[in-house]
Amino acid sequence: MKIVAVVNQKGGAGKTTLAMNLAGGLNRRGQTLVLDLDPQGSAVQWASQGSTRFPAVVKKPMARFDNASIRKTYSEFDYVVMDCPPSLESGATLSALRACHLAIIPVLPSPVDLWASLRLPSELELARQTNPGLRSLMVINQLEPASALSSAMHGALEEFGLPAAKTAIRRRAVYRTAALDGVTVYELGRRAEAAVNEFESLLKEVTHEFA
Repeated sequence: MKIVAVVNQKGGAGKTTLAMNLAGGLNRRGQTLVLDLDPQGSAVQWASQGSTRFPAVVKKPMARFDNASIRKTYSEFDYVVMDCPPSLESGATLSALRACHLAIIPVLPSPVDLWASLRLPSELELARQTNPGLRSLMVINQLEPASALSSAMHGALEEFGLPAAKTAIRRRAVYRTAALDGVTVYELGRRAEAAVNEFESLLKEVTHEFA
């Protein structure tokens, strides 16, 4: 079992969109579970939309969880994706960082959003005291390809001190469509082909981190 936590202390970074579509891609590689750690329950709500069954299993987690209890309780799954609350002070987020193999950190292409993430490196180091194998990957989310600021974000992330994915996720209406339909972009056919290609590229980087 490989465990991924999607984290950022700032709301609106697109954690749930990233988590649900990552789960859609991972589920094509093995049985995948999404644990909705956010009190707002956005992942559970997403999966309940529409008439088509969401491809992965989506649940609220047990009251207390760590790597060992996740493996025992959800042993039938190959991948677990945890959608974390928008707070580093949350006990759920801290538990997720201590339990996961990889922390994925979505960052919007704006200086304000990057500055809001300045505490993440120290929080990751703190989590490594009990989870020494923890790896991390920052992902630019909702990228505007024509924006000079978006282009500059790749350089800014290099200065941040955390590994950054080469793949960026662009702003696309089809991601909102997937949420409204209660599915992922993988179920939306040709109109979502570009979005699927983005996530397949990102998943190559994610699975490389598992190696």
